[in-house]
Amino acid sequence: MKNRRQHLGAAVLIAVCAGASATAQQTQPDNTAVNKRDQAAAAVTADQQPNGAADLKTTQAIRRAIVADKSLSTYAHNVKVITVNGKVTLKGPVQSDTEKTAVEKKAAEVAGATNVTNNISIMKPRAKKRT
Repeated sequence: MKNRRQHLGAAVLIAVCAGASATAQQTQPDNTAVNKRDQAAAAVTADQQPNGAADLKTTQAIRRAIVADKSLSTYAHNVKVITVNGKVTLKGPVQSDTEKTAVEKKAAEVAGATNVTNNISIMKPRAKKRT
């Protein structure tokens, strides 16, 4: 019985290691282009969000509207909302053009359409896993 448990334990260990090895070999996401874009002098980034009451209130209202919409994906719920002097910039990935439009519309309802810059990107569909 003890020998059987040792074999079972060894088999589980091998399976776990093989799974970890396969995971490690997967291609990691490459955000190089996004990182370069965000380093440009004119790029608006989250650290530029001032702590002025009006800008914070605008950002909070937009964030609440986005999160309240349960039809949106987690990606859309996590879009960056950056307000600087009343001008809103939206950044981050979403799953579809429909989500991109919905998030922009919510921001425009709060800040006004002329005050919103939509830099949201649409994710490429993931390849389906083989079974």
